[in-house]
Amino acid sequence: MDVKELDVREIPPFRRHPLIFETFENLPPGGQMRLVNDHDPKPLYYQFAAERPGTFDWEYEQQGPDVWKVLIIRK
Repeated sequence: MDVKELDVREIPPFRRHPLIFETFENLPPGGQMRLVNDHDPKPLYYQFAAERPGTFDWEYEQQGPDVWKVLIIRK
């Protein structure tokens, strides 16, 4: 399955989370997105866990220092 890459480094911070959640919601079950960010998106992980428990898997592919990449899989 193709991985949708979403690089949010150039997106204003206030628009990032809504865009990420919109992209996630448009994934089919089993769909994957790769989030590329300029900092550790751990707060986003906690938001996913609180608002969409049991609907995703989260796998770090790269952890800084300048770029973080996370594979988010829709269950």
